[in-house]
Amino acid sequence: MSVLPDSKISNYIFLLTGFPGLEWEYPWLSIPFSCIYTMILSGNCLVLHVIHSEPMFYFLAMLALTDLCMGLSTVHTVLGLLCGLSQEISLDACIAQTFFVHGLSCMESGVLLAMAFDRFTAICYSLRYTSILINTRIISIGMAILGRSFLFITAPIVRLKFFHYCRPHILSHSFCLHQDLLRLACSDIRFNSFYALALVICTLLLDSVLILISYILILHSVLTIASREERLKALQTCVSHICAVLVFYIPIIGLTMVHRFGKHLSPVVHVLMGNIYILFPPLMNPIIYSVKTQQIRSRIQRWVTLINYLNHSGTIFLLKYNSSDEGFHDDDDDDDDDDDDDDHNNLY
Repeated sequence: MSVLPDSKISNYIFLLTGFPGLEWEYPWLSIPFSCIYTMILSGNCLVLHVIHSEPMFYFLAMLALTDLCMGLSTVHTVLGLLCGLSQEISLDACIAQTFFVHGLSCMESGVLLAMAFDRFTAICYSLRYTSILINTRIISIGMAILGRSFLFITAPIVRLKFFHYCRPHILSHSFCLHQDLLRLACSDIRFNSFYALALVICTLLLDSVLILISYILILHSVLTIASREERLKALQTCVSHICAVLVFYIPIIGLTMVHRFGKHLSPVVHVLMGNIYILFPPLMNPIIYSVKTQQIRSRIQRWVTLINYLNHSGTIFLLKYNSSDEGFHDDDDDDDDDDDDDDHNNLY
């Protein structure tokens, strides 16, 4: 039997793994990880706050929202482990986290593919850009990405609930992954293994190939432009997206290589690569688009200038209030001194 009957389903408890051999350093490690999660949450919220109502920024909003949800889905287990709050996680909570981690990863790949299509349309069909990427079409693309990301992974994720886990309930990371739970299961996992492999090929691998093809077509179109300045200007609009693609796919490739060929490496390397895979894209994407996108950078600068102005105005108001208050007390002191002088004259 590949699954257990409903009457035999039990709620297993699993132990999360941080950095093996560095348990005594967890209080110190929690500080940089807390800063990283703070930057992830605040950076993506800031991008969502300042983006414009333009097609490219609709896709950027999807990317920022995906990164924000990725940070929220893992923050409680990662910081909970490092801060000494809890090292245990139930099977239901682990399955839910697995669903969101893999679904959001697939969604980010789809959003990057949609952004590549946006750049292809803007450069190769610039005159028809606004007529091609209308709001209804963008909404349809977003719904298709959402459906592909979460509907296709539902079947293997739900099956995890009915597996029998007879091996030591120790996970390899401070968060749950599908392949980690399969490693601990004693049931028939062939469906999950083949399905997961097919899903990776049809999503991540296919998306990366399509992104590569889109940039080959973009490069071919740019090379037909006569002016060197215009060619550079067209390519510069793709720099942010290329950086986001590299930030997403390089950690995936690195993690895959470590799991495949790094059996002899320290467990710390495996854990570190897992954390980079989860944290690096959500951390870097807001920085990349804030630095490289002029519209976002200018809005952030105006927003920061407004905050500084309000703080400066508040400081001036407090100073004026304090000075006026001190002047009031000085007048009272002068009146008291006059009264004291009158009393002194009366005495003599």
